Amino acid sequence: MKGENIVKIFIAGAKSINSLDAFVQKKLMSICQKNYDVVVGDCYGVDSLVQKFYANVGYRNIEIFASNGKARNNVGNWTVHNVPVPASVRGFEFYKQKDIAMANTADYGFMIWDGESKGTLNNMINLISRNKPVMVYLINQKKVLTVENTEDLNELFRNCNKETKSLYLKLRGKDNLQISMPV
Repeated sequence: MKGENIVKIFIAGAKSINSLDAFVQKKLMSICQKNYDVVVGDCYGVDSLVQKFYANVGYRNIEIFASNGKARNNVGNWTVHNVPVPASVRGFEFYKQKDIAMANTADYGFMIWDGESKGTLNNMINLISRNKPVMVYLINQKKVLTVENTEDLNELFRNCNKETKSLYLKLRGKDNLQISMPV
């Protein structure tokens, strides 16, 4: 039952991803079998795919986070966590507020990343800056990495393309975290 679980998993990923492979589905089922609470956003792509997966298996320990409480997607008619955002905030900054709230709420992250998504990248930074470990699944490489601290996060981005490294450094700078990576 909701509320009895102590572990909360923040699951997110790129909007560009349009299917969940066997590894992701197995991991989602494992989360379900362990009866963990899941916090997920209301976006398209991974958010809605995760919602569809859990709706199909009848899992109820899901909470949808939505900026100003208006969920774009809520496939399973789950509880919507309203994240208030001032009317003057727009675009990425608007949706980023719900992501920050999920990072604050969760104990762990599971990020399904295409190697480019700004939102997913920002979620990783948010979790690590709060000392919360993240399992990162690089969907294009079918590779899993566990990111537990700033050094792990820096290592993840050492092999990224120049644009992703630049975006990472820009987002990391906003959090005033130590960066020791040449671009």
